Amino acid sequence: MSHELKQTWYERLPKIELHIHLEGAIPIDALWKLVQKYNGDVKSLENLKSRFVYTNFAHFIETWIWKNQFIRELEDFTFIAESVANNLVDQNIKYAEMFFSPADFFRHGLKTQSITEAIRAGLAKVTNIEIGLVADLVRDFGPERGEVTLAEINEVKHLGVIGIGIGGSEKEFPPELFASVFSKAHQLGFFTSAHAGEGAGPESIWSAIRHLNVDRIGHGTRAEEDTALVEYLAVNKIPIEMCPISNVRTNVVESYEKHPIRRYFEQNVNLSVNTDDPMMFGNSLAEEYASLVEKKHFTPLEIKELIITGIEMSWMEEKRKQETLIMFTESLEWAEKT
Repeated sequence: MSHELKQTWYERLPKIELHIHLEGAIPIDALWKLVQKYNGDVKSLENLKSRFVYTNFAHFIETWIWKNQFIRELEDFTFIAESVANNLVDQNIKYAEMFFSPADFFRHGLKTQSITEAIRAGLAKVTNIEIGLVADLVRDFGPERGEVTLAEINEVKHLGVIGIGIGGSEKEFPPELFASVFSKAHQLGFFTSAHAGEGAGPESIWSAIRHLNVDRIGHGTRAEEDTALVEYLAVNKIPIEMCPISNVRTNVVESYEKHPIRRYFEQNVNLSVNTDDPMMFGNSLAEEYASLVEKKHFTPLEIKELIITGIEMSWMEEKRKQETLIMFTESLEWAEKT
């Protein structure tokens, strides 16, 4: 039997990622090389791995900032982009929309345009996957800095930057602060997403919808605290980029069993399933799917439905989307039979 056929059904499935952060997806061996390059205060690979366990969401953000000190030069971005893309190909991920956070690296004197160029150079080294970039404006730097980053990103839009998002400290920097920035992003032709309902409650999701007019919501985990909101999401087909294992490992939800993804699915909310920061959470899309089946009682047919919904939620141009739907439908049938 070939190696490919020895893989689990979840690994064989062709996949799509709509919520993954470049800097949170660096394979651990690649990050270890960067730690060594900059003489980081980490004694071993095992010690590095132990850093990625979190008491709460704020602790996760602290660890994110700590990790980013080891990405300092443009060549580092090319290196991590190639490493992440190769890892996605190994997982049979065919298409991804990937966040990157240039504002996090101003402290190293790096410009948004140059960072974007370096990332695309790394991604270009890897075949068999298509990756669109989504610039995270990082809400912690405020809307004024967000406007500057947006203008800089617009200069390198031709490098496959298709969207704008805001991650970071959601409670301290609510969506409405960024209304003007997102309005300009739409005028410039960018798609938009906002992390909401992760570090804050349903009011954050309402704000992202009403003030930012977002195309998608990132996480949306706490939407069910407001039943009217869940109904609104379902009726208006507002897509949610869900990241169940991430939400458990940052203690946004108490346990996997309490995660709302099954309830949202049954209420016809448009969902995609994603890994968020797979290096930082030690997860993969195959593990996400397996957990849905084993712990949330999804069927293989429903897993395939989630994958197809993800394609429909994506920001591919329409012709490409239809071609991808046909290709994935045929590939999913193959995965079922082998």
